[in-house]
Amino acid sequence: MNAIESIRQLYTPVQPTVKQSAGHVTYFEFLPDVRLQQFIYCYWELKTTAPLDEAFMYRVVADGCIDIYFDLNDPSDNYVMGFCRKYTEFPLDNAFHYVGVRFLPTMFPQLFKVDASQLSNRYEKLEAVVPATANFIASRFHPGMNPVEMAGLFDHWFMDVLSGASFDEDNRLYEAIGIILQQSGVLNVETDLNTGISPRQLRRLFEFYIGDTPKIFSKVVRFQNILRAKPSTQSLRNNKLFFDVGYYDQAHFIKEFRNFYGVTPSKAFGR
Repeated sequence: MNAIESIRQLYTPVQPTVKQSAGHVTYFEFLPDVRLQQFIYCYWELKTTAPLDEAFMYRVVADGCIDIYFDLNDPSDNYVMGFCRKYTEFPLDNAFHYVGVRFLPTMFPQLFKVDASQLSNRYEKLEAVVPATANFIASRFHPGMNPVEMAGLFDHWFMDVLSGASFDEDNRLYEAIGIILQQSGVLNVETDLNTGISPRQLRRLFEFYIGDTPKIFSKVVRFQNILRAKPSTQSLRNNKLFFDVGYYDQAHFIKEFRNFYGVTPSKAFGR
């Protein structure tokens, strides 16, 4: 399990702090049981603390992960969102209490034997993909639950799922993922992922377990590395960070960043 365990050690998917609507929307991540942490990055909660004056537009940036999510006020209406090669915006009501599970790359397909490419760049009713988990959420969750209660339910369910799962630990796939993560996505996919498998076969594995190609996954990892660095606009200008992380010019950097985030770097980092 070493190759699988290394993903969490090497990768920290970031979703930016909610900035809209001042103090009336909160976002909080909480950890699963330690035995699940190499598969599930976090459980999360996005909720209003008071009704907003208007509908809320929630932006999710590209992070290489697959998420299950639902509104705690109506848990029977639950969804799964696949790997996305650009940001996604969700128009929400003026009051909500969303809860989610963020799986580390490859882990949702491993646990549920689902082809990740069938979920890419879209969201789907969970009952159409993993009906047992959809039914579990619909029957066991209810309004007013706190994170400790929710984490307990999730942990029990996913430990049960894990006990019945059989993993395809193709070392060639996980070696390639490890190279991408260790290099922070800055590499030549054609020459640097020589792990004893043909490019065509490696692409098929990435599409099934990640949801897209090694090249697109590398770009998302590179973008996420910039988010973790939290550069200021001034440092972006002065230090030419875009060269250091493999972009050939500033225009290329800004275009790709906007595709993954939804706004320019200067707006995202606010300085």
